[in-house]
Amino acid sequence: MNRLCYSTNVHPAEDLPGILRQLDTCAVPIRERTGFDRLGLGLWLAADAASALAADPSLLRRLRVELDARDLSVLALNAFPYGGFHQRVVKHAVYRPDWTEPARAAYTADCATVLAGLLPDDADSGSISTLPLAWRSPWSPAADRAAEQALRRTAAALRTVSARAGRPIRLAVEPEPGCVLDTVEDAVGWLATRADLEFVGLCLDTCHLAVSFADPERTVAAVERAGLRVVRIQASAALHVDDPNDPAARRVLADHAEPRYLHQVRESDGAGRVLTADDLPEALERLPGRWPWRVHFHVPLHAPPPAPLRATTDVLRRAVAAVRERTVIEVETYTWPVLPGRPAGAPDDAPVDIPAGIAAELTWAERELISERVDG
Repeated sequence: MNRLCYSTNVHPAEDLPGILRQLDTCAVPIRERTGFDRLGLGLWLAADAASALAADPSLLRRLRVELDARDLSVLALNAFPYGGFHQRVVKHAVYRPDWTEPARAAYTADCATVLAGLLPDDADSGSISTLPLAWRSPWSPAADRAAEQALRRTAAALRTVSARAGRPIRLAVEPEPGCVLDTVEDAVGWLATRADLEFVGLCLDTCHLAVSFADPERTVAAVERAGLRVVRIQASAALHVDDPNDPAARRVLADHAEPRYLHQVRESDGAGRVLTADDLPEALERLPGRWPWRVHFHVPLHAPPPAPLRATTDVLRRAVAAVRERTVIEVETYTWPVLPGRPAGAPDDAPVDIPAGIAAELTWAERELISERVDG
């Protein structure tokens, strides 16, 4: 089975008619540009769309037929954003509802039903990515207990869905800077003793991994020692800045300080001391810039960012090579609509050739990540 896909959270559609339109205007052109016989999708469904599909088997079958007709396969679901992921300002709203709120578990259960109906026949398993419990504040022991109970109930629901589907559907918890489970190390420590590890594993987002300045090989080894699975790799790259006080670097960084998404920043002295900022404008104003920065801004995999910035594709390559179990690799550059480089004064919705960009990323990933794993 092809294990390479791209995340459709880059597209704004939140209902079934809109999803079908995006298949025709984006996914099919991407498949044609790559030359792939079938194109894998990490499908993002907003909560209302997931609920409608889960409640209506005929609607779910229709979507499966529409996908097959276009030579598209859903390999995974992205259930991190609940909805509104393309509003003018998203920021912290992407973390709500969190795992203390019933709506999060209900949404995830709907996604499990949908994924069981959409997975290709040759898929041995499926995964649903989700947020790392919540943004770090406010958080309390009571919230921690509530999240643990919600994940246990969700794992039980996944066990039931998996039994009906004849293959496991797993939850993929995605550590992210600034959240309760900020790093992979945090997630391993929390999940290893609280989660049903048959149905709950990790989504290893390699941009987030890079921002935390974690060593990819040691991180993956720690995951495996704890008995967790990396059930999905989100192939993504962060921005790296060697000298954040370089005027040229600050000019380019300022271009990336856009208003829609959070772009968390970490500054590391290389000896264990890490300074933090929750967003890029804050970092530019407050962090000292004495040591290198990593910025949570998903940048295209195939093209370097403007100098003197560079992308952390080396972390991506090392992480993929370290994961021994064959798993879905999902290209997740959701930032195409907000990448800098539009003409001055151009509106946010100015045309961008997103299909061409994603096709180039997938071609790069197939050559640099998939073929490398096969050859090795």
